[in-house]
Amino acid sequence: MKALWKVSLLVVLSASLIAGYILKAQQDPHPNVLLDNFDHTINANGKQLVAEGRRIFRFDTFGDEDFWGGTLQLHKAIEGAKFGGVGPGVSPATAAAVGLKIDVDALPASIVSALKAGHVNLNDPAITLALLKLNAVVGVTGIFNSDGSLKSAGIQCAICHSRVDNSFKAPGIPEGVIGHRLDGWSSQDLNIGQIVALAPNLEPVAKLLKVDVPTVKKALMSWGPGKFDAELLLDGKAFQPNGRSAATLIPPGFGKSGVNLHTWTGDWGTVSYWNAFVANLDMHGKGNFFDVRLDNAQQYPIAAANHFGHVHNEEDFISSKLPALHFYQLAIPAPAPPKGSFDEDAAKRGDELFSGKAKCATCHTEPIGTEPGWNLHKGSEVCIDNFEADRAPNHRYRTTTLGGLWTHTKRGFFHDGRFPTLLDVVNHYDTCFSLGLSNGEKSDLVEYLKSLPAEEENQ
Repeated sequence: MKALWKVSLLVVLSASLIAGYILKAQQDPHPNVLLDNFDHTINANGKQLVAEGRRIFRFDTFGDEDFWGGTLQLHKAIEGAKFGGVGPGVSPATAAAVGLKIDVDALPASIVSALKAGHVNLNDPAITLALLKLNAVVGVTGIFNSDGSLKSAGIQCAICHSRVDNSFKAPGIPEGVIGHRLDGWSSQDLNIGQIVALAPNLEPVAKLLKVDVPTVKKALMSWGPGKFDAELLLDGKAFQPNGRSAATLIPPGFGKSGVNLHTWTGDWGTVSYWNAFVANLDMHGKGNFFDVRLDNAQQYPIAAANHFGHVHNEEDFISSKLPALHFYQLAIPAPAPPKGSFDEDAAKRGDELFSGKAKCATCHTEPIGTEPGWNLHKGSEVCIDNFEADRAPNHRYRTTTLGGLWTHTKRGFFHDGRFPTLLDVVNHYDTCFSLGLSNGEKSDLVEYLKSLPAEEENQ
């Protein structure tokens, strides 16, 4: 018995030592070992992909200027009749009113000084043309003729998924119109429908939808700021059965690392899939895209009739850029909330509720904020209608990640902004799942949601 006791003790000690060594190896496996050539290759590749992905995200049009300028002639509305286009033109004040932003880092010191002194006429379309020449309008590229006139215009990923900070102050310019870029932040002020409705030639869109131009404009104008309908040109459904616009909120593009599916109805596919989808079918760039699910004429009559699931261009401006674009987007973290923007004590209590009584962590697995793996649910599982989910191939909604919720509170919550505040969301789930939360518990839970991501998650 004594010998057996010694053997057991030896086994326990050995196991403890092994476990300790394994833990140490996991924390700091080989601190003094120099990286070999392939390790350096991996590091260099990562840096290159981030740099290239940032450039693509901010500045690449994928050749879509042939659609926005060449087909819809949107550039003519931008320049106005005075400069060879049509209408009054788009002044900086008008551009700001529809949610376009200016990159302060693209502006020469002389213009920065003039803006701060109030010496720039913000109602003059000529200033907008000058800003386009400087590549300073976030998400929009002007293509110019040799004589300086505007030839066309294209858009980039950044038009919907970037904002600017509030660092720039000048007379007559609201905060958040000019500043440093914030990639991945949803463009909650951007009124895409109103911008597209300015295009002089909407006949191609009307023909595709088999309606007249006024009907197209009605659909576009129904979107409002911060919303976009990515499936309109697939199924032609401009409005929900309740009469509300079918457009959904522009989602943030940060905090996606480790998340399987990414759109509101995530079963469309991964980040790279959605990038290819949007670049080809929504931005109207020139590339190659394949998805036989769009051959379903009952679900996607417009897409099936126009073979949108089988896009092929000899000159492909999209496919080679998908790896770097994907890599860069996964590198964008959810931003931590500003100091003082939430009640820290209440947030701590809310954290306990999140994983306990409120049952939020059942689906919003921490720290990624969604289920690792398959993260889709029917509308009935979360007590909402299935309208938007039914526009996607597998008829499901994705469990939304929660990091950086504080950055996109302006247009409401859920895919279509149906809940104006976070408290409305908590009340919905309290009723849906019969949680029995008190008013104080609901308030604590809201403060916790406002605190995400916690500072330690960003370190």
